[in-house]
Amino acid sequence: MEIKRIEGRKVAGLAALLQPVDELWYSGEWDEGIFTHTAAVVGSRRMTQYGQRVVEEKLVPQLVSGGVTVISGMMYGVDQAAHRACMECGGRTVAVLGFGLKWPGISTNDLRFMDEIVKKGGLVVSEWENQPGTLWTFPMRDRIMAALAQEIYVVEAAAKSGSLITAEWGVKLGRKVWAVPGPVTSKVSEGTNRLIADGKAQMWLPQQQISLSLKDRDTNNAEIYAMLQNETLGIDDLVRKLKRPVEELGAKLSLLVLSGEIIEKEGKYFLGSGNWVKR
Repeated sequence: MEIKRIEGRKVAGLAALLQPVDELWYSGEWDEGIFTHTAAVVGSRRMTQYGQRVVEEKLVPQLVSGGVTVISGMMYGVDQAAHRACMECGGRTVAVLGFGLKWPGISTNDLRFMDEIVKKGGLVVSEWENQPGTLWTFPMRDRIMAALAQEIYVVEAAAKSGSLITAEWGVKLGRKVWAVPGPVTSKVSEGTNRLIADGKAQMWLPQQQISLSLKDRDTNNAEIYAMLQNETLGIDDLVRKLKRPVEELGAKLSLLVLSGEIIEKEGKYFLGSGNWVKR
């Protein structure tokens, strides 16, 4: 895999960083067009089935269909799922590494994955040539992802996830930051739900789901309110009674909790004040 170097000042977006990037090492065919429309998709290394489905079935296909280049950090979990889904949809992806491109410690599997990205028209980039991956290199990598991206999507993130660093950089750089809501009982959704609650990120839902929720919001929520009218229920109970997919219902419950319309305690849901259904 051939490795080349480009001056950081020649790369769109990097000039916005207060901590300058002097140079980027890269593998692949450098083409400025790959950075015309970009989005970073980041998230937990402990990706759940819910997060995987969001990445592979909803978010990345939607981005690629809009001609967007998907940027991520090539770690296992959400990062690699985003890269792979992008390639499978026929899109181009950029992997920003938290270690040097020539670091001898890169695993065989990662080298193969990097080679696949390059062969499918993407880029693999790093701020370093030989630097090993350490605790400080990955946060430095995060600022580059945020700078290269026009929008940032956080799919799953725990309360102290490194993905939140990318989101924070996005806020500082004036990028549009989105977060995918998740079940309030999920550790890897604590960070994403907090981004939404604190106003640092806008809630992301698939286009078709947004249209549906705006059109039929009262009807859909009324079903949940009715179920919680006289008892507290867990998500498994609600899935069984409402006959809805767990990922769809989990996302909706998370939004209702964040808005205060329902309350969650120890995995059980009950109505917040003002939402009792009149008989």
